[in-house]
Amino acid sequence: MRSLAEMMTEKEGFSELVMGNHALARAMAEAGTAVVTSYPGSPTPEIAEALLAPAEKDRPCHFEFAVNEKVALEFAAGASLNGHPSAVFFKSVGLNVAADSMVQLALMELLGGMVVILGDDPGANSSQNEQDNRWFARMAYLPVFEPASPAEVYVMYRAAAALALERRAPVILRLTTHVCHARETVKFGDLPARHDWTPRFDVKNGPYVPITTSVFPLKKKALEKLASWAEAGEKSPLNAVYKASAPGRRRLGAISAGLPALCLLETLRNSGAPVDLLKLGLTYPLPEKLVTDFLSSHDEVYIFEELDRVMETEIKALAYDKGLACRLHARRGNAALMGEMTPERARAALADVWPEPFPAPERRVFEAPAPRLPQMCPGCGHRSAFHAIKKALPPGAITVGDIGCHSLGFLPPYNMGEVLFSMGHSVSTASGLALNNGLRKVVAFVGDSTFFHAGLPGLANAAWRDSDVTLVLLDNGTTAMTGHQPRPGNGEIGERLNLADILTSLGVKFLRECDAYDQAKLAAHLKEAMDHKGLAVVIARHPCMLKFMRERRRANPGLKPQHVAVDQAKCARHYTCAADFACPSFIRHADGSVTVNPELCIGDGSCIQTCPAAAIGREK
Repeated sequence: MRSLAEMMTEKEGFSELVMGNHALARAMAEAGTAVVTSYPGSPTPEIAEALLAPAEKDRPCHFEFAVNEKVALEFAAGASLNGHPSAVFFKSVGLNVAADSMVQLALMELLGGMVVILGDDPGANSSQNEQDNRWFARMAYLPVFEPASPAEVYVMYRAAAALALERRAPVILRLTTHVCHARETVKFGDLPARHDWTPRFDVKNGPYVPITTSVFPLKKKALEKLASWAEAGEKSPLNAVYKASAPGRRRLGAISAGLPALCLLETLRNSGAPVDLLKLGLTYPLPEKLVTDFLSSHDEVYIFEELDRVMETEIKALAYDKGLACRLHARRGNAALMGEMTPERARAALADVWPEPFPAPERRVFEAPAPRLPQMCPGCGHRSAFHAIKKALPPGAITVGDIGCHSLGFLPPYNMGEVLFSMGHSVSTASGLALNNGLRKVVAFVGDSTFFHAGLPGLANAAWRDSDVTLVLLDNGTTAMTGHQPRPGNGEIGERLNLADILTSLGVKFLRECDAYDQAKLAAHLKEAMDHKGLAVVIARHPCMLKFMRERRRANPGLKPQHVAVDQAKCARHYTCAADFACPSFIRHADGSVTVNPELCIGDGSCIQTCPAAAIGREK
């Protein structure tokens, strides 16, 4: 089995068992994509993992992480304007950050073409909602490719990149969580010659400034391009019909795309039901003739998709406009609009309207797994910070969270962060909560990565207005939640930026710093900050211990951390360690005793100061 570095640099074609994200990275190399940018977010980070695997001199394209999704998209667009084929990728809600510029892309002539890769997240596996980004494509006049498997990811990226280059246009490749992370054997092709970096930007290819006089000609051109994409979809092999093995009394059919189409296909093949499937790969703009012909040749058709009623709405409108007699079925009720699609859900949906070919399956009862809350890692500085902060907060204080590992502080026992909207919102939202609020203190949290991503504008505004907010900036020195990608200023790439200097330059007058493990000092700083009238910032700094320990183990393969232990003679069974500090290393037994799981304990010792009976100490 090839390493990722070998997979990305192998000159000749080969077959390999890979996940969808890794298949996509190889497709980028084969398509001659010259520039790739990203802001990390699940389910897409493994694309970067593959792109960065070879040594820098051997990489088939230029790749870099940007400070946020908007910057990433604009960087890739700028490269494309210069004639360099480009791509950008981020998670579903990342598009909200990039949307301001993305809605302009279809108006522009992008000489190198550009693929915008979206990692949508049905089921909200790692997101704060189930945002369906197919709506953005309609608003921005951008065509959408929807692969269903790793092999299709590879094929569709190459097709999308080639068409984008040929038409000098942006396109969307919409992935979903299980398409990103599924594994399949994919047959890869050869790598092309190195990209020619000759700059080709020319204002004659524009206009590139959408002002009043140019907006309507540019929009007309965007709509004409969209119509040409529809024509391409009529002939595209990415759209295919799967015929049932045997016809039935009624001519039944289904239309679907992406992972839901595979769930349907598995259901149809297992049941032998007489249902034809039109599987769309280029899903927007809708290939109207292809869909019309399919509807016309069937008595009943089920429109099957995940999340919102996007395809359903368009196909029903098309059928109405064409006066078609085909009866259309679709999912019923709000519950059907939530969660990931599975073959079982697909079968249940079809059985609801066609019970004869889909009799009720045998009921299987599974024992429910034990409930388990997501937790911060052993030794996490955020746990130590929240433990200290919770003790220092006055009654009735309002806490505002943000996106990052520290979002888990919302859960028991910390209960920190009662409000959360989006990345970087905390200071702005806290400023609104603090307005004319002399009764309750408002404390906001933000991580160092989110500080650079989207927190700076809110901080600048709060400093300008001197909002009466206490901000705790939790600095762990990396983009921890998505895989330890470098963040601006941590010194891994470029000059190290000092957070305190940035805050001071923004006009923050009250600023304190300490290690998050120093709980007494942090609590004292917080109380002092809350007594200050106006914006006050406390930086609680401690490295991400997951990253720290991984690096130590790589440097010292035989490393054995000195664990902590509970002195049973001293233990007064306050359970502060297990219930309040809540490090997962502590185990509370049925007899009431508490011990430490050595498999989880990393020996950081941040827990020692929390025990009121001084029963926790270093293992001898």
